[in-house]
Amino acid sequence: MANLWLRIKIWFKVTLVAAVFVYVGCFTYENASEEVRFWYWHNHQPETNLLLLVLCAFGAGVVTALLFRTTVRTMRQINDLKHRSRVNRIDRQIADIHSKAAMLQTKPAPMDAVVESEIRDERV
Repeated sequence: MANLWLRIKIWFKVTLVAAVFVYVGCFTYENASEEVRFWYWHNHQPETNLLLLVLCAFGAGVVTALLFRTTVRTMRQINDLKHRSRVNRIDRQIADIHSKAAMLQTKPAPMDAVVESEIRDERV
């Protein structure tokens, strides 16, 4: 039974790929000789074939998508870099505060004060 489903799956894929190739062939044949006027600027409307226009439009779409993706990725990297530099700056400030705090003299603990007062009382 599994072998039957595998055959059906393979034949479906082969049929789908063949249909796409037939469509591309028909599309190319029908649009290669079709002439269109393409407007891209005021008083500029050159005559070109439809197939070339479609291919150029597809290429422009691909380039636009890549540029948009690159821009979004660059903006994310810039935000990540700002976040990392902020975290590093805060870490350096905390380390500086800890090093300054370590250099300060500490007060004697309250227990030490009680012990010192008892020692004084014993001496007197």
